[in-house]
Amino acid sequence: MMSTLNWAILGTGTIASEFADTLYKFGRPVFAVASRQLDRAQEFANKHHVTNAYGNYDELLSNPAIDIAYIATPHSNHYELMIKCLENGKHILCEKAITVNSEQLNQVVQLAKEKQLSVIEAMTIYHMPLYQKLNKLIADGKIGKLRMIQVSFGSLRVPDPSSRFLSAQLAGGALLDIGVYALSFTRFFLNKQPDEILTTVKRFKTGVDEQSEIILRNSEDEMASIILTLFAKLPKRGIITGEKAYITVDTFPRAQSATITYPDFSTEVITAGNTDEAMVYEYDYMNSVVNGEKEDNTLQLTLDVMELMSEIRKKWGIVYPFE
Repeated sequence: MMSTLNWAILGTGTIASEFADTLYKFGRPVFAVASRQLDRAQEFANKHHVTNAYGNYDELLSNPAIDIAYIATPHSNHYELMIKCLENGKHILCEKAITVNSEQLNQVVQLAKEKQLSVIEAMTIYHMPLYQKLNKLIADGKIGKLRMIQVSFGSLRVPDPSSRFLSAQLAGGALLDIGVYALSFTRFFLNKQPDEILTTVKRFKTGVDEQSEIILRNSEDEMASIILTLFAKLPKRGIITGEKAYITVDTFPRAQSATITYPDFSTEVITAGNTDEAMVYEYDYMNSVVNGEKEDNTLQLTLDVMELMSEIRKKWGIVYPFE
């Protein structure tokens, strides 16, 4: 029988608020929250139905009653917080991008293995029921041999150099903000990690990537094309193309439906899961892994995506000041 695990949230921003509210709505309790300021943590706890509030991360992490830490801070300090969590014996569900580069992630994973703790990225794509269903359909030959994947994602950010989305000091740029979704979608369906990368980038005045195009190819000749921008709206759309049909997934980060289109232009809609429960799926998956009910099958995907993002930035020549 699944044992009850105590969760703590690190950070009090927008994504942390959504996480707490979603869990409360679906009957999943949150034990504690921490911020760098106690009054902010207390305000968050009162507003979002969290039991305990802490004015610093170290105090929260030293509490042996806490089993799992959900890290919802900007990704520029994920590495530092994950190391602290592991040193204090906490399992981790960390928002994306899980780290800034592969070197950081490899160190976190190594420490987690030594401590026999689980580290999982809060990447909704890996946990939405729709994607499990699509993966099985593809494996069963529904669209034939996989040939190509196309992904687009465009935000419309304010061009403010001090924004965390555009600050080099805070690991800004489209790749780590929205590209991580596109690459996670791509890697989820590819049968092997790409070993060939072609890419071009337009930089913002702070030096981070503003928009880019990325072409990937693996040893099975599966190819992917990804376009990203921070200053124009693009559909959040992923297309998986096989020899018999293609699958279109709109608003793909938390999708609950997809459309298969056949050569005669007939279509079939596939549904599974509920967009509103995206964070619940992550929460329940983490609990199952920590309780030993299932083995995590997402970490290698996370490692592969981070390797791709690190290699892409290397090709662009974009290095953050703290790297």
